[in-house]
Amino acid sequence: MKFSFTRAAKGAALALAVCLPLSASAHRTWMLPSATVLSGNDPWVTVDAAVSNDLFFFEHFPLKLDGLQVTAPDGATAKAENAYTGKYRSSFDVHLTQSGTYKLAILNQGLFASYKDANGQTRRWRGTAETFVREVPADAKDLQVSQMQGRIETFVTAGKPSKKALEITGAGLELQPITHPTDLVVGDTASFRLLLDGKPAANVKVEVVPGGVRYRDKLNDRDITTDADGKFSVTWPQPGMYWMEASVKDDKASVKPAKERRANYVATVEVLPQ
Repeated sequence: MKFSFTRAAKGAALALAVCLPLSASAHRTWMLPSATVLSGNDPWVTVDAAVSNDLFFFEHFPLKLDGLQVTAPDGATAKAENAYTGKYRSSFDVHLTQSGTYKLAILNQGLFASYKDANGQTRRWRGTAETFVREVPADAKDLQVSQMQGRIETFVTAGKPSKKALEITGAGLELQPITHPTDLVVGDTASFRLLLDGKPAANVKVEVVPGGVRYRDKLNDRDITTDADGKFSVTWPQPGMYWMEASVKDDKASVKPAKERRANYVATVEVLPQ
């Protein structure tokens, strides 16, 4: 079947990849900080953001920074500086003016729809509830609408780790660290809790993949399932950057006319040598 994309949906494949589980998309979305633990009197961090097949290499699409949020150690919103989007990656800098842990997040929310137009051609659309009314025909056939919630995070600490920036919002799929996310050491076992709308997300698969995929014959990924309290643990076999991803699909859509919701969570963490 030949697919035809509406004007609003052009370029939406990248945004949709943020919200789809990996089994539905060959591409991984991620942010990569230049460091996760910093010291000194005037620390800065540079963060790259991309969508790629290999972790963490730039060879597919840049990750849009429209939903970027930087939370400072005191819980206030911090400024991202020197933001740039190129052919294969986006990047930005953060001046770590406070001591403690920063949370860097890219949020994607909206509706995704598929339907058939008057000529029987399949159309795909992505946007907000407001633009849905204007851009999707009222008489669209075989209409299917999903609410999309995507969250991509990484964590950076200047000096001593802190917890204020790690507080959850209670919206969508989120990670609640039990082990501090910038205090991960090879050989240790770290614990986290996955939450959906602020409540434990039980029996959800979390995929954990070490970086450097390009230089290995095997992906070396692991699937870990959360327990009844949303908790899961990871023992780190080697130092380096790791990518974690989880997704859920349910009927808890909060935006009309969506009948289902797809929530996705991605994090990049660094595991340091002993």
